[in-house]
Amino acid sequence: MKAIDVQNLVKRFGDKTVVDDVTLSVEEGEISGFLGPNGSGKTTTIRVMCGLLTPDEGNGKVLGYDLRADQLKIKRQVGYMTQKFSFYTDLTIEENLYFVARLYGLSPARDYVRDTLDKLGLTSRKNQLSGFLSGGWKQRLALAACIMHKPKLLLLDEPTAGVDPKARREFWDEIHTLAADGMTVMVSTHYMDEAERCHRINYISYGKLLTSGTVKEVVDEAGLLTYILTGRNSQSAAKMLTTLEGVDQVTPFGNSLHVVGRNPDQLKKAVSEATEKFGVSCEVGETTLEDVFIQYMADSTDNMATHSEN
Repeated sequence: MKAIDVQNLVKRFGDKTVVDDVTLSVEEGEISGFLGPNGSGKTTTIRVMCGLLTPDEGNGKVLGYDLRADQLKIKRQVGYMTQKFSFYTDLTIEENLYFVARLYGLSPARDYVRDTLDKLGLTSRKNQLSGFLSGGWKQRLALAACIMHKPKLLLLDEPTAGVDPKARREFWDEIHTLAADGMTVMVSTHYMDEAERCHRINYISYGKLLTSGTVKEVVDEAGLLTYILTGRNSQSAAKMLTTLEGVDQVTPFGNSLHVVGRNPDQLKKAVSEATEKFGVSCEVGETTLEDVFIQYMADSTDNMATHSEN
């Protein structure tokens, strides 16, 4: 059974269509990435799928429950971690978890809190006020609160923003452990290394779902070709390349350039001109997910420029 199976979702705020005919599915036990620029509709789509918002059009099921008729049932089976830290800063870690346990009617609450503190490595810090925690520990508290009621689906909205690399890696190790135990996870992120740790990814741009698949499938479908130019004059070559036909992206990496385009003949001609004029070396490179992300952003039109939703 699919954990998420929704069709033709539309959500409007006034005259703004924030989610525009989105159809997607997520298998049980899958980690599904949700990518897109700011204002693309990721957060709104997640809120519709976890029962917090009712779609204006479309239908589907989440965890087998109807998206419109069973919103309360969906809410009780979903863990939703928001972008912003949303717990009481003047309560300790343990007190915040007791509060959440009582909201869900978990009994005995002390057992759920104790087990969750232990599972997320929070026991030694349980008496710390949450307002004084670092970003990584706040993130861990938020995750603990989301999974304490043992949800079947975990929805994470840019969960690692502002967190150091070590904490991010530990967080993702925990997510893979949860998925291995059968939990389905959908996570929105701007970090390409995180997207590559997902089983599948979905790219949404200004309300429209543009592509879905494994990282390899999405990169292959984009049809981009990449050359890597290396040499002391590579930065001078960059200025020229941005003016040539067939070049869509020019990105410096130290003394090298990643040059990306969709038309093989035009791109090859442009790169040949640059290598000959500036004496830089050239080789075919591997197109990355970040290249694809940037290309989709460049090709998309922001039809919600005045809307601040992420």
